[in-house]
Amino acid sequence: MPENITATEAALPVSPSPEDAGPQTTTEPLSSRERYRGLIWLVAAAFFMQALDSTIVNTAVPAMAQALKVTPLGMRTALTSYVLTLAIFIPASPWLCDRFGTRRIFAAAIATFTIGSLLCGIAQTLPQLVAARVLQGLGGAALMPVGRYVLVRSIDKRDFVRSMSTVATVGLLGSVLGPLLGGALAQYATWRLIFLINVPVGLIGMWMNRQSMPDYRVDDVHRFDFMGFLLFAAASAMLLTASEVASGGGGQWLWIATYGVLAIVFGAIYVWHSRRTDHPVADLSLLRVCSVWVSLAGNLFTRLGVSGMFLLLVLFLQIGCGWSPLMAGLMMVPQAMGSIAAKWFINRLLSRVGYRRLLFANTLMVALLLASFALLGKGSPMWLIASMVFVYGGFMGMQYTAMNTLIYNDLDVKYASMASSMASTAQYLSMSFGIALASLLMEALLKGHTPEDYIPAFRWTVLLLGVVTATASWVFSRLPAERSSRGARAGE
Repeated sequence: MPENITATEAALPVSPSPEDAGPQTTTEPLSSRERYRGLIWLVAAAFFMQALDSTIVNTAVPAMAQALKVTPLGMRTALTSYVLTLAIFIPASPWLCDRFGTRRIFAAAIATFTIGSLLCGIAQTLPQLVAARVLQGLGGAALMPVGRYVLVRSIDKRDFVRSMSTVATVGLLGSVLGPLLGGALAQYATWRLIFLINVPVGLIGMWMNRQSMPDYRVDDVHRFDFMGFLLFAAASAMLLTASEVASGGGGQWLWIATYGVLAIVFGAIYVWHSRRTDHPVADLSLLRVCSVWVSLAGNLFTRLGVSGMFLLLVLFLQIGCGWSPLMAGLMMVPQAMGSIAAKWFINRLLSRVGYRRLLFANTLMVALLLASFALLGKGSPMWLIASMVFVYGGFMGMQYTAMNTLIYNDLDVKYASMASSMASTAQYLSMSFGIALASLLMEALLKGHTPEDYIPAFRWTVLLLGVVTATASWVFSRLPAERSSRGARAGE
């Protein structure tokens, strides 16, 4: 591969900016950040809405389960279906933008997400809710990729990092408020408002899109890899279906094996297909680069272990310990605060020790902290749980930052767009399977459905998930020795 790039460089505009065209002057009336202030806040609002929706549901799961007449763990389909839809449709977003224009696609994404939210809010059965969550995911799959792409095309290099920091901060605010707001609405109003609050936000977003969104498109668009897209979607859906059938019990091993074999067959056909396609949905040739395959595989095993953690913690606190939805939601806030705090020193750590040593040690620490939640019981004090969640969130923040930037470390800039799409797809795909795995383990370990049964099931589940997470440390140990300074650059 040609020269290395950093994560920040991978995201910077590749087309010439006004500053590149000639000498700098101090009399320029407006910076690109000021000219596109409305666009920055539009993208930030989209990030906020999606971050809020990704975290707000967990604390309301028991209330939703009671209203829809299913078990709390049976609600996992409503969570996994949304994340899986994101994973499947994210790779199509760049092509759709090139073909139909960013303004039209972003408007369609907001409208689809808003309609899906409305349908979630009025759903009367679990299948109706799952179908509406799929529609939500279909819209959400384009919000973040299109938002990033438009900022890359619009904002000058000197203003880009500050603009993305604004967007990321607003998104993190959604992660902080989501669990707390979800608990408050479930306790004092109705869980349906969790979804219905997206409707006015979506309408405002549609108006802002009309006012502030530039319309970028490409005249000569390559043909979309529709066959590869279908094969990838089919393999992913078959895997998730196999996990759902397994959760139903009853020894339906024939159906589980059938769906599993179909997933393998579709996946193998996609590998064969991608090697014979000029523009595949996912370019598997990038896996020849060590940092790429390690980043994707490490993400998979890490998220398999940690993605279902906070759903389990909510069930443990609300059902096992008898906490209110609001108090359970409050215990989720320290995780986001810890993640924000970790961003202050992740660059220094990467600069000092590099990716290999940081990810190896940090992954083991995450696994240990995850397993340590098994020490909690019904009488555990609130300050102890909050402290554990805060520390866990801090180490997870470092883990996510390092994992998400590693994929760009040894890639030429021309591969950055494909790498970003593959990373996002792998992230959401592994999250959906992580939630399914956590739910399956806890359901298998439950001896009954009384509150007392949830405590030992929770303890054994987090112990097993800690073991799954620890396997990712071996994956990260496959990284070659590196110069520490490269880690600092990528961590920014």
